[in-house]
Amino acid sequence: ILNMHSQILCGGTAAAVAARRVRYILGCVLGRDGWMFRTHEVKLLNTASGDTVKIGEITYKLKPPQNPELVPVKHISDSLPQSVAQHLRWIMQKDLLGQDVFLIGPPGPLRRSIAMQYLELTKREVEYVALSRDTTETDLKQRREIRSGTAFYIDQCAVRAAIRGRVLVLEGLEKAERNVLPVLNNLLENREMQLEDGRFLMSAERYDKLLQEHTKEELDSWKIVRVSEDFRVIALGLPVPKYKGNPLDPPLRSRFQARDVYYLPFKDQLELLYSAGPNVAAERVSQLLSLATTLCSQESSSLGLPDFPVDNLLPVLHNSFPMLSCQQLLHRLYPYNSMLGKDGRTAVEGVLSRFELLDGHRQPAPTTILSVSTAKDVEGHADITLHVVDKDITFQVPADWPRPPKSSPTYIHTPSHSQLLAEMIQSHMVKDICLIGPKGCGKSVIAREFAEMLGYSMEPVMLYQDMTVRDLLQQRYTLPNGDTAWRPSPLVTAAMEGKLLLLDGIHRVNLGTLAVLSRLQEVRVLRDPRVCLFLCLFRSVFPIHPSFRVLALAEPPIVGSAGSNSRAQQWLSPEVLTMFLYHNVMPLAKEEEMGLIQGLAPNVPMEGAEQLLHLAHSLRKTNDPTAQSLASSLSTRQLLRICRRLSRHPEESITHAVNKACLSRFLPSLARSSLQKNLMNCSIQDATDPADRSLDYPCMVKDGVLTIGSVSAPIYNADQKMKVPDVLFYDNPQHMMVMEDMLKDFLLGEHLLLVGNQGVGKNKIVDRFLHLLNRPREYLQLHRDTTVQTLTLQPSVRDGIITYEDSPLVKAVKFGHVLVIDEADKAPTNVTCILKTLVESGEMILADGRRIISAKGRPDIIIMHPDFRMIVLANRPGFPFLGNDFFGALGDIFSCHAVDNPKPKAELAMLKQYGPDVPDATLQKLVAAFGELRSLADQGTINYPYSTREVVNIVKHLQKFPDEGLANVVRNVFDFDSYNKDMREVLIEALHKHGIPIGAKPSSVKLAKEFPLPEVKMTGYWTINQGGNTRRKLLCPTDTRPIDVKGPVFLRVQKHPCNRQESRALSFTEEKAHWQIPMNEVNIICDVTTKDDVLYVATCNPVSLYSMKERGETIECIELYDVFPRTISGVWQPFVTVAPLGSPLDGQVVLHEEQGNTVLHLDLVTGALRRLIISPDSDQSSSRASNWWNSKEQQAGYKMCRDFSHKNWLLFYKEDSNQLEVLDVLEGQVHSISLPINLKSVFLVAEDLMDLKYLKFLLTKPMHMAAEDSGVCQLHSISEDSVNSGHGTTELSIPQMLSCEQLPNENLSAALNQKIVSPNRVLVDTDSYARLIVGFPDLMSPNEVYSFKRPVNLSAIKSGDSGAQAFFRGGLRSATAKQENCVSLIPVNQVVRALPPNKVPLKELYPKDVTPPMTAAYLEVTDLNSKKLKYIPVPRSMTVSPYTNWVSKVSECDVLIAALGSGGVVTVDMGGYIRLWETGLDTLQRSLMEWRNMIGSEDGRPIQITIQRDSGLDVSAPKHGKIDPHNAPHVGGNQWAGGTGGRDTAGLGGKGGPYRLDAGHKVYQISQVEKDAVPEEVRKAAREMAEKAFKERLKEIDMSEYDAATYERFSSAVRRQVQSLRIILDSLQAKGKERQWLKNQALGELDDTKIIDGLTGEKAIYKRRGELEPELGSPQQKPKRLRVLADVSGSMYRFNGVDGRLERSMEAVCMVMEALENYEHKFKYDIVGHSGDGYDIELVTADKIPKNNKQRLKVLKVYSCFYFLTRSSQTAQTSVKAAHTLSRFYFQGSHFIFCKFLFGFLCSFCVIYLGQCMLMNINVKRNYMNDYSHLISICCP
Repeated sequence: ILNMHSQILCGGTAAAVAARRVRYILGCVLGRDGWMFRTHEVKLLNTASGDTVKIGEITYKLKPPQNPELVPVKHISDSLPQSVAQHLRWIMQKDLLGQDVFLIGPPGPLRRSIAMQYLELTKREVEYVALSRDTTETDLKQRREIRSGTAFYIDQCAVRAAIRGRVLVLEGLEKAERNVLPVLNNLLENREMQLEDGRFLMSAERYDKLLQEHTKEELDSWKIVRVSEDFRVIALGLPVPKYKGNPLDPPLRSRFQARDVYYLPFKDQLELLYSAGPNVAAERVSQLLSLATTLCSQESSSLGLPDFPVDNLLPVLHNSFPMLSCQQLLHRLYPYNSMLGKDGRTAVEGVLSRFELLDGHRQPAPTTILSVSTAKDVEGHADITLHVVDKDITFQVPADWPRPPKSSPTYIHTPSHSQLLAEMIQSHMVKDICLIGPKGCGKSVIAREFAEMLGYSMEPVMLYQDMTVRDLLQQRYTLPNGDTAWRPSPLVTAAMEGKLLLLDGIHRVNLGTLAVLSRLQEVRVLRDPRVCLFLCLFRSVFPIHPSFRVLALAEPPIVGSAGSNSRAQQWLSPEVLTMFLYHNVMPLAKEEEMGLIQGLAPNVPMEGAEQLLHLAHSLRKTNDPTAQSLASSLSTRQLLRICRRLSRHPEESITHAVNKACLSRFLPSLARSSLQKNLMNCSIQDATDPADRSLDYPCMVKDGVLTIGSVSAPIYNADQKMKVPDVLFYDNPQHMMVMEDMLKDFLLGEHLLLVGNQGVGKNKIVDRFLHLLNRPREYLQLHRDTTVQTLTLQPSVRDGIITYEDSPLVKAVKFGHVLVIDEADKAPTNVTCILKTLVESGEMILADGRRIISAKGRPDIIIMHPDFRMIVLANRPGFPFLGNDFFGALGDIFSCHAVDNPKPKAELAMLKQYGPDVPDATLQKLVAAFGELRSLADQGTINYPYSTREVVNIVKHLQKFPDEGLANVVRNVFDFDSYNKDMREVLIEALHKHGIPIGAKPSSVKLAKEFPLPEVKMTGYWTINQGGNTRRKLLCPTDTRPIDVKGPVFLRVQKHPCNRQESRALSFTEEKAHWQIPMNEVNIICDVTTKDDVLYVATCNPVSLYSMKERGETIECIELYDVFPRTISGVWQPFVTVAPLGSPLDGQVVLHEEQGNTVLHLDLVTGALRRLIISPDSDQSSSRASNWWNSKEQQAGYKMCRDFSHKNWLLFYKEDSNQLEVLDVLEGQVHSISLPINLKSVFLVAEDLMDLKYLKFLLTKPMHMAAEDSGVCQLHSISEDSVNSGHGTTELSIPQMLSCEQLPNENLSAALNQKIVSPNRVLVDTDSYARLIVGFPDLMSPNEVYSFKRPVNLSAIKSGDSGAQAFFRGGLRSATAKQENCVSLIPVNQVVRALPPNKVPLKELYPKDVTPPMTAAYLEVTDLNSKKLKYIPVPRSMTVSPYTNWVSKVSECDVLIAALGSGGVVTVDMGGYIRLWETGLDTLQRSLMEWRNMIGSEDGRPIQITIQRDSGLDVSAPKHGKIDPHNAPHVGGNQWAGGTGGRDTAGLGGKGGPYRLDAGHKVYQISQVEKDAVPEEVRKAAREMAEKAFKERLKEIDMSEYDAATYERFSSAVRRQVQSLRIILDSLQAKGKERQWLKNQALGELDDTKIIDGLTGEKAIYKRRGELEPELGSPQQKPKRLRVLADVSGSMYRFNGVDGRLERSMEAVCMVMEALENYEHKFKYDIVGHSGDGYDIELVTADKIPKNNKQRLKVLKVYSCFYFLTRSSQTAQTSVKAAHTLSRFYFQGSHFIFCKFLFGFLCSFCVIYLGQCMLMNINVKRNYMNDYSHLISICCP
């Protein structure tokens, strides 16, 4: 049965279970001794004399060693396993044959142990070399050293072993770089080698032959050295390719004899484990070994599981803790939860279950450490007592006792950390420990507490990626006399002195560098005082202190990583697993974290701390990967930092602190929205926005105290004042807020990190901050070539002695200065990571052996000054900076501050200080334009984030050279992008949008043509009748009652971005700006009005109200859909007018619906809506609303007069009625006035007067009435008399507008061409351009009427629309328009009205050969000052509601007009397009001058260069001078006329001449105008060439011009998005191609770390830039896989007419195909459709990607033809199928993404997300259903 054991184990899983049960039965029957009973086939025999060793039948004769200290000891155990004896026998055979051997096998100490056992058996001296990627030829052969000024060679291990007959043990051959080990080929084959010092190693056989013919002195003179016949080589290596590494070079491999040293057979291993753990149950041992064997099988490797560290079972069971469960033990040996994905964890747990090892719930973990005391019986040990459940268990562990054990007073005990410390002490008995946990979770604190508890002196070593074995073990230096020497590294010092070595960051260091520790660990485990450590470089022997231990810290590996940087991500390799026992440091529970915070920040507000913890734990527990990534920014370390700050500043906002810690300003939009959502879910909201604080932000120094905002700090007394920065700085609120935050953290002792884009003022803020504090500064700028050595010390050679110059970092530490580290993101994070120990524990080891510590100690230390601080500056992570993620690597050890460009107001205030003489309008345009460009950069549309630095430089230029145009100066910044067509278009569009006329010419002025006005004539009189009886007869009674208010109800105020664009980009016209309001295409504009700078626009289908400012960034919209019933078939057509109210009701309006006389009061701030019942019948009218659309008769409408709405009163009336309703909104009253006449129209001419038309009446307050008659109003009839007849009536005309204000006297005088002072009003009707009624309404005498008569009455002109215009307008009009579209601009003395094109003299406006443009209307501007008339065309609306009949009732033309508070008018066309117009002549003239100034004064004239010289001669009498007949140039002198730089004569650039005279000697420079003036024939030829090439391309791909136009329709719609995505892809490619330093080169730049080697004459002391070779064994880089899912169901076709979903989806598919063109080597994609008929309809396959426009159009055509499929889609099934399909590529080293198009919404959100996915390398593993659902939710917006 025993012989069957190994066969049973190989029989499969079921057989393994059976074998385990058989072993259990035999163990019970035979007992442990019976089970271990065996007969060795091989016997180990030693002769009595001790000079012979016999293994089996092989005998070896021993020789006494010359250096006994080099012979391994304590490697052979009392009971040697049979398999090991067989390996030893084989090695002895090869040794007797003189052959070198190669022991190959899995990771672990077994191969090395066998080699050392053999050497111990045979008493052989050993030369041991652990190979790594840094091993060079000099490490193996000879190294130069300097002694007494002379360089000579020192033999290295290979040469020493060959000469002295030792055994050379080479471990880790797979780690050495290629072409290094072949240097040993000849030594291995022929035992010959040529040395650098001229000696030649010769085999013993040949040497002895020569010795027979020559003397030894001759051979020595020939430098021939004998290689000992006892020289052997034992190589130890891993099999490649199963494990990572370089395969063996064939010539090298052929020189070895190989032996497979696998793990010990099950039987041998079981025997060893039984003997090691006599107190452990046999069943438990068998189960553990069965598990280990299973996880080392080939099947386990095929699943991607790393080998189980079988060799660690022996020490673990030898020191096993009795209460420890198997599962807890396995987690320390094999931390599968940390290093494996879900599939791997499931596989491991399946094996655990099969071997019944899931017993974690049965055996509780230790909980408390009761006591730690010095062991009395064993030196260097401590007695530890643990309390486990109800038992106290005492055991001994190694310890160091230079001081009694104690716990740090600043350490806060928590249950989980106490339990972890207890577990660590158990592992401390057995092996070295590694703590795995995310950054900021407390690993360093726990390590320090562990050391304090056991009395250890801790030796921290910060590991980094480029660290070499030499850096880890030894440091080379020079003695004062110039001799080279070696000093031990901190690692060696710790080993010799028995310290606790803290290796921080083993996840960063290279595997080969870390593997050198394995030999150190093995030697120490032997526990023999004679055991020593031999260092080849020292050529000395040092004892290892028995208390020496290693404690490693690491971050968790990234599961599933398979990129080029996989070492940094998946560092837990099988080899590393054998080196440590692992413990996971989990984030603290909420209650524990609260206790920790209260202990370390006792004054923190409890409510704030609870909110903060609630947020942090919700982020940690979520399944959302985006939220989980945010959790790392809220580590325990960061939470403590925030709480310390809150305890000092309890008023600070939690939201601000969280956003600062997460740098939310620079997060991707998806992560930022996730953070805001979690903040809201945790009820964390910021009450006040910091940006809303007052612009007056205090910053002052008084009585030696600096005060910034609300924070004060004493001024520092600096010793070195020359190092205190002094910089030009203009205070602005935003930067002062940043400095206030910095000062808060600075006073708390924090080191600061400032992150922001380039040019936002990080350096200036820091310099200003230090200047205010009077703190000296040390400056250090990092770059890509920064190394760890240059960061700390700068080596140099003086008189042959290596010296180290302190870097600014060391100087700042010594003298207490502030170290400013700039461009920190440019240096590799593996270099900057050494700052971690300096910031955290105040310790750092320098290259010259000195050490920075925070307390006194040894003489070779630098004590950190208590005032030392560090301020680090870095650009934000991510595109386009392409730097390293400094914030991601080290952000949590600093207090982070995001520095952004100043807000517009702050930036404008700052620019005014830089350019006090630059016009405000120019500065505002610059601020707005650059704000737009920054927004585009954040969206990824452009790749350069324009900063404040560029704006400041522009303003400085304008300040110095004010005559230069802004359009030319901005080119100083934007010419960088002048050769990028797409970029240039975006920039020009953004600049034009904000009114910077780049590309415009001064001559591009396109103002409307002016016509003379007819001469003004007095055409009649207005007489107000006041007869006595008539006055008494026309008294009108009034009635006052309160308003009945219903409501309020609250409506949602929607906010939309306002895409305002300046209109004077390329030419100067009357139009100033324009933008589109976000309205439905079927909606109808029915009213527009203004108040101050606010515009109000009302629509009526459905009824909505839009509000916006002239220069605002948002449009507010309130939909009144629920208030007004929806129109039915267009029969009921509501008409709404708006009246904005004045103070104190600012921001409130009254809406009036004319048909139902519905009056609504609306607050645009709160959304409160109230209905005002102003008349009893108005409430009844609403009840009759259902009859509105049934009535065939058009009911008379109600009207609202709003001229005095700013006074908060309005007037309402109904046509053909005799009632007036005056609404006083502020008082809440309605005054009803009953009239004896029926009303046609009402005009408010003054606050207490109104004009009633059709026959004209004037309604006033009572005149000459008694007090008791005050409740009435008086109505006066107005008679109109012709100027000719003097009396009688004139022709009746209906006024269209009557002003409520009078013209200023100067404007009235200018209009009438006479000086006159009188009350007046402006009246407009269809018969005149304008009428002036002089004396009206104040004078009772006849009022003179002056008119500017029209040649033809407008009412007599019939509609003349025809053709396209008639079709566009819906045919002829059928009703009178409700809006008159006529306004008076009193300040500029103008009347502006909007006319349809047929009422405009187009023939006079345009030449005969010019077709008038299609316009919505013309603005007729009547200027009464200049007596000019002009017609300004209003561009046609892009869209018009299909309800054309309804539209025609609103306005006579397609626009509505209103006067602007700032002067000019605003028009809104029926498509919702708003345009601002400037009509005043004076304002136009000023604007034209500003516009031309922005363009610049460059007008094409040649530029002359003048050189001024001082002749040293005085001037005499001025004269013309002689005329040179040859007209030769003359410089200087005083003889010739027309010279330059002379005196007395007429010329240029001289002095004393009578006048200037230019003789034509000039130097010309081509102007920008000339550059732009390319001849038309050249442009035409270029166009023809492009068209020809386009047609040839179409012919080449067999594509018709119709197809090209069809494809262009889809391509042009997403061109901007394609550009954004390609920018991201380019950045990905640039990042991937970044070169690295290649060291140990024979050519290149001198490597500072090799200066001493250079002194000794070494060659490979250079470094150079090159492509970094992939990590050893890393998988091949393959294209990333992308799958696009598109909905092709019938509903896409059905509803395309409603929302355009099919077209948008086709555009999205086109975007993906175009964006990924020419990136086939990086990405492979396919496009799959899904519908109700299936979820795998192929549109594009990965192997047939469309290459040109025709193939892409074919895909789009196929996509559009799926309308016959069923309408229901299978989104979820398709997504899951895509993930399953792509998962096949996971194990091939490919990353993959899948995206889902839903109705084509991918143009902005998904472009960013898709690019981020590609940069983040998102992986989807099979069976990850949770991940599927998450990605589906993300990709389906």
